[in-house]
Amino acid sequence: MTSTPEAGPAALTKAGPRPAAGEPLLSARNLVKTFPGRRTRTGRAAPAVRAVDGVGFDLRAGETLGLVGESGCGKSTTGRMLVRLLEPTGGSVTFDGTDITHLGQRALRPVRRHVQMVFQDPLSSLNPRHRVLRTLTDPMVVQGTEPRAARLRAAELLAQVGLGAEHLERYPHQFSGGQAQRIAIARALATRPRLIVADEPVSALDVSIQAQIVNLMERLRRELGLAYLFIAHDLSVVKRVCDRVAVMYLGRIVELGDRDEVYARPAHPYTRALLSAVPVPDPAVERTRERIVLKGDLPSPAAPPGGCAFHPRCPKAQDVCRTERPVLERAGGGTREAACHFPETG
Repeated sequence: MTSTPEAGPAALTKAGPRPAAGEPLLSARNLVKTFPGRRTRTGRAAPAVRAVDGVGFDLRAGETLGLVGESGCGKSTTGRMLVRLLEPTGGSVTFDGTDITHLGQRALRPVRRHVQMVFQDPLSSLNPRHRVLRTLTDPMVVQGTEPRAARLRAAELLAQVGLGAEHLERYPHQFSGGQAQRIAIARALATRPRLIVADEPVSALDVSIQAQIVNLMERLRRELGLAYLFIAHDLSVVKRVCDRVAVMYLGRIVELGDRDEVYARPAHPYTRALLSAVPVPDPAVERTRERIVLKGDLPSPAAPPGGCAFHPRCPKAQDVCRTERPVLERAGGGTREAACHFPETG
């Protein structure tokens, strides 16, 4: 069956009560993740890698927050800490008012019902030995759903993502990448989550399929009231689907704000450079607009620069940037916050 983004959606019940207006559904505070360095050939211990270095943000019910940056900046590591697939080295994660940072597996189980993850490569995230029926029903049975009810809901879930019930008896290798990602999304929906962490959910798909999956995720958000943390490096996709944007560089958030403000008036020089590389459909504008080419390479998180981590590549760097780490604070009017000693405030 050919998958279609709007094919016959079944009515799925929205997840339970939402937080009060303005109250965060999820909060990350000063998250840190350090990985031990590998030993060298001579047996000496290599420096530890600080993959995430003090990340913090709030995510409210029903909104989509985009987390963007270059490969290796710590985006995926941050997402995995939020769902406790990785244990934070420091900091805290609060979901719906409960600190889940150090909960044991038993106490974490009811939280996992409400916080699910969709991965970049759908085929590698699905068990190749399990039929789709088991892939969709296992999470529900673990959470206490009767097997018969779980089987009925599995068919509803497939309809919700634009696939027919005849696919329940098939294996992952029998699907295209786009179909497999629909199944991965259906699996994430199985427990009626309130938040989905989507880690590069379309980057492994053909361009022709990416728009279909993005449309599907947008429709599910409207129908089910979902919140997304949308991790991506494609700023065009992020502009389309996200309400707010957080920009990461070398394990730190360097800019955070409403999408339209960040895209129209980026405050941090790294954000300005990223956005200058996004293609513009109008050829006349594309020919005349400024392109910002950053000097040097992304430093190693095993040996990050002192002060502002961006200063070795920043065209605006001053002495203070080399010695003092800037904090994320309001930059001019609006919602924009930037970790920069000399932000654009216009």
